Amino acid sequence: MSTIIKSIEYYLPKQVITNDDLNKDNPLWEMDKVFNKTGVKNRHIAMSNETAFDLSVEACKKIFEYEEINSIDGIIYCTQSPDYIMPANSFLLHNYLGCNDNVLAFDFNHACTGYLYGLTLGHSLIHTGIAKNILLVNADTYSKYINKKDRSTRTLFGDAAAVSIIKNSDSNRGIIDVEIATSGKYYDKFYIPAGGLRNPQTKESSKEFDDGKGNIRTKNDIDMDGLAVWSFINSYVPKQVHILLERNNLDKSQIDLYIFHQASQMTLDSLTKKLQLDKNRIFTNLRDIGNTVSASIPIALKDAINMGRINKGSKVLLSGFGVGMSYSSMIIQY
Repeated sequence: MSTIIKSIEYYLPKQVITNDDLNKDNPLWEMDKVFNKTGVKNRHIAMSNETAFDLSVEACKKIFEYEEINSIDGIIYCTQSPDYIMPANSFLLHNYLGCNDNVLAFDFNHACTGYLYGLTLGHSLIHTGIAKNILLVNADTYSKYINKKDRSTRTLFGDAAAVSIIKNSDSNRGIIDVEIATSGKYYDKFYIPAGGLRNPQTKESSKEFDDGKGNIRTKNDIDMDGLAVWSFINSYVPKQVHILLERNNLDKSQIDLYIFHQASQMTLDSLTKKLQLDKNRIFTNLRDIGNTVSASIPIALKDAINMGRINKGSKVLLSGFGVGMSYSSMIIQY
């Protein structure tokens, strides 16, 4: 028995912030140079009253136009921007969808590896017989954690929600293998210093400061050490990809398409070079949506399928990396 991704849909907020918009507000940001590094020209940003849950509801409306809600026996919801401290967004979605009480539901707090972790969790539940059809949700509104004067983050991230239905199958398709790893010692390279119970928000934490690189933020905002994160990815991810390929007796050329977390163009370029991959086998959709955190891989997967880059039988390598620090790679056969 295998676990397959039966269907994927996603939703992007209607509000779009372009590089021209950012340039008007911040003429010193040199957006042409920024674009060369990020690869992002447009990003979809949630309205002030629009949450990750709202985005996931819109994505669910699309997927349940052709899938059966009553077939779902599990909801796994990945987000770092929940509506409430408690309860979890999965319970809100369970209520919205009108699911039966025998449908399991839980959230987990993960970022850019969230899709692969979610697939792994779903795969485990399916193989133990606890569930058969799981709705996996990846949704975030990082824009609400970003200071508008922080060039390093505001130019990069977009908001989005992706929903996938994963199920058991007797076919040869589905998840082939996965490698998951964690480097918690680097937790403070990408985090929000204040706002949790360790360091609650205060008047002091709400004061803006310059990080010395021209980025303005408060302790309540996302603090990303871009160079450290980029160095981490370059050091750890290629090794993990090699391990996964070798364990499955696969040559790089036997992978039909590589879908990396859409972190930035600079990151994708460096991974392509480090792994010596054919650029034609790398998928990217950064330009018009930006880095959408845990939704980036399922969105890219859906776009690649729609574009005919992935067909039945295609071997695809997925790889995510980010907050934690966390990194994970998976091989699937579509």
